[in-house]
Amino acid sequence: MIKKKKIKRVTKPCPYCVKKVEPNYKDTESLTLGVSAKRRILPRWNTGCCQKHQGRLSVSIKRARFLALLPFTDKA
Repeated sequence: MIKKKKIKRVTKPCPYCVKKVEPNYKDTESLTLGVSAKRRILPRWNTGCCQKHQGRLSVSIKRARFLALLPFTDKA
């Protein structure tokens, strides 16, 4: 009988909890943390954010897109 290896998940700390700041739609450089190369919002396991900050990050990205601070797509 073959024993299965146990996989341990390494959780990295939330970057917003470590810095003790909130995601802000005006700060477009910090919002690029949650956006992929195709300008899609990344899920929590890719960004490393906690649930509270991931929700606020996605809302901030959507607000920045609406105000034309971030593009909706990667096309020019």
